[in-house]
Amino acid sequence: MSAPLSHVAIIGGGTAGWMAAAALGRVLDTRAIAITLVESEAIGTVGVGEATIPPIQAFNALLGIDEGEFLRATKGTAKLGIEFVDWRAKGTRYFHPFGIHGIDFGGIPFEALWQRARLAGVAAPLEAYSICAEAARLGRFQRPATSGKNPLTHLGYAYHFDAALYAGFLREKAEQWGVRRQEGRIVTVERGEDGAIAGVVLEDGTRIAADFYIDCSGFRSLLLGEALGVAFEDWAQWLPNDRAVAVPCALGPEGRSPFTRSTARGAGWQWRIPLQHRVGNGLVYASAHCSDAEAEAVLLGSLEGTPLAEPRLLRFQAGRRARFWEKNCVALGLASGFLEPLESTSIHLVQAGIARLLEMLPVGGGTPADIRRYNRLMATEFETIRDFLILHFHATARDDTDYWRHLRSMELPDTLAERIAIYRASGRLYREADELFSKTSWLAVLHGQGIDPSGYDPIADGMPRDEAAARLARIAEVTALAAARMPTHEAFLQESGALQR
Repeated sequence: MSAPLSHVAIIGGGTAGWMAAAALGRVLDTRAIAITLVESEAIGTVGVGEATIPPIQAFNALLGIDEGEFLRATKGTAKLGIEFVDWRAKGTRYFHPFGIHGIDFGGIPFEALWQRARLAGVAAPLEAYSICAEAARLGRFQRPATSGKNPLTHLGYAYHFDAALYAGFLREKAEQWGVRRQEGRIVTVERGEDGAIAGVVLEDGTRIAADFYIDCSGFRSLLLGEALGVAFEDWAQWLPNDRAVAVPCALGPEGRSPFTRSTARGAGWQWRIPLQHRVGNGLVYASAHCSDAEAEAVLLGSLEGTPLAEPRLLRFQAGRRARFWEKNCVALGLASGFLEPLESTSIHLVQAGIARLLEMLPVGGGTPADIRRYNRLMATEFETIRDFLILHFHATARDDTDYWRHLRSMELPDTLAERIAIYRASGRLYREADELFSKTSWLAVLHGQGIDPSGYDPIADGMPRDEAAARLARIAEVTALAAARMPTHEAFLQESGALQR
């Protein structure tokens, strides 16, 4: 029988490391299980400001974090979704909302009725049925209603915040809950006779030995990749962007809008993430199609306010480790893989890894069955998000640069090709198992990127067309009224105590 877990060592800080430390410190009895986080102040972090997706609320709730305190500490704002500009073609825009579109009617899904009405030319634009899209357009925000039959019960949201401040905020919580921080740079990773991690040695000679290790060492993947030799699976064939240049700027006339904006450029795309005190900006691009100097010039030439720092260049590789848990080590964050930040999934992937680790908390180094299950679930998580990201780049009418022509013509993973084929024929949407992105997300991006079905799901014929048209019109009407009555995002930040004073 394996010995009970007595010591967990987290290698690396940053967002991933302190998320893991805070979660373990909150859930575990740190009097019985020691938790040590090793990081060096001499090693910088990659974080440049973060946009998130709604599951972050569940993570903060697990930690018992008050939303107002969190927003003040991280200079955060609310996020209702992502606006995509110039993706389908130059001059176009669409909104990927959180929450849902419309409502289902018994066994008849909303999208089936909407597709039938769209083909008949009597449907309102898709975003008219989303409370998040309508509120974002008006610059409004409030927390979801908890009862009643109105669109506000379907409002979903996440946050924009400063990632470095979030890591610091979580560090304070984790240390309160008994996590010990060890300053130092690791110079040696020791292996036992069974090949597992036996300990790490710091520059000053300090040796830290634990039963279990969480690798949060960033792209280097010091434990999982270097020490344990788990290979990296390169996904550049589908996601060729490999660099980003980032710079914050002063808030402009648009202010603290409650949504992220992604604008397609000639060889990549540009993000806009509004925080309380500044705007985070970055250009993600493929170095095969754009030089670093060109990328920096495009970014600096499109800022809404004065730059507040020098641009930072980041290099990365899209893909994942072949396994996420090997022997007595799990990797989180960049150490486990990287999917570009187009849909704000980086923090979610850390959160998903933590949640599954807590679900399969190891005895000793972990059982083979637990390890297999963890790796299978995390591989599926990465791959379904990968497919959703590829959709944005592949489904486009843009052919103005070699970059976009390449993306339009690339061969798709079989899983994505099948999903698109089903949708093109009937408008049917599926959510495989517990995959991250819902039917709302897939519909928003498929339609927004210009893929529309030639037919509709015949289940829609279970409702007469006149009745369906009246119901759809009512949904759009009520959604517009509800959004117009919401307070402004600025008023929410003021009244909720989220703004720093």
